Amino acid sequence: MSYSLQLYTLRNAIQDDLPGTIRKVAEIGFTQVEPYNFVATAEELGKALKENGLTAPSGHAPLVSQDQDEIFAAAKALGISTVIDPYLPAEHWQKAEDIQATAAKLNEAAKKGAEHGIRVGYHNHAWELESSIEGRTALEYFADLLDPAVVLEVDTYWVAVGGQDPVEVLDRLGDKVKFIHIKDGPLNTDTKAQLPAGQGKVAVLDVIAAAKSLEVGVVEFDDYAGDIFEGIAESLAYLNANTAEGANA
Repeated sequence: MSYSLQLYTLRNAIQDDLPGTIRKVAEIGFTQVEPYNFVATAEELGKALKENGLTAPSGHAPLVSQDQDEIFAAAKALGISTVIDPYLPAEHWQKAEDIQATAAKLNEAAKKGAEHGIRVGYHNHAWELESSIEGRTALEYFADLLDPAVVLEVDTYWVAVGGQDPVEVLDRLGDKVKFIHIKDGPLNTDTKAQLPAGQGKVAVLDVIAAAKSLEVGVVEFDDYAGDIFEGIAESLAYLNANTAEGANA
């Protein structure tokens, strides 16, 4: 297992100066990143990653709603081996038939991804945990419908905001979880109140330990009231100091 940074965290800085932002990420000590909506920026981003010795094992792109061939081609160019659909709004998670339809779409996407040598996954927010289907969270109901080739990236902060214990959810989801989002804060929807890892209410180290088949732990802030570069540096320093994987970050 190693650590990465979800670049959505730095979206404002990237908009102003993509190459400079990627350089700062490398200077802080990250060796991996998780790009988002990378089709439009693939050429510039790829150049910046190469110049700074960074790799992108995973990336976020809207597989369910946009052109998958275009997404997979861009992912291939960037060296992304797992493409994760990052977001489907709450209305998609209230009824069993809607969840079944989403699972079917991702299963089909996985077949197409395999033709490109790329794996497919899904990333949750709070509503997949707030909604209950047949006595289980919508996320767990969904997980059971997925082809074994489809993986999960569990956003452990949003699991907690959704009213569930992330350690218990990770335990129940088992080896389907290959990625997690590592973030901390007061466990509410005020994204500005999010904090560097180890400074909020999430038992970050317990969460990491609970993901038994974890490949990459991805640091993310949805937003931050302080200096975001300081925030990600504090998160990485905490992880490096407190986990055996830190040396591989």
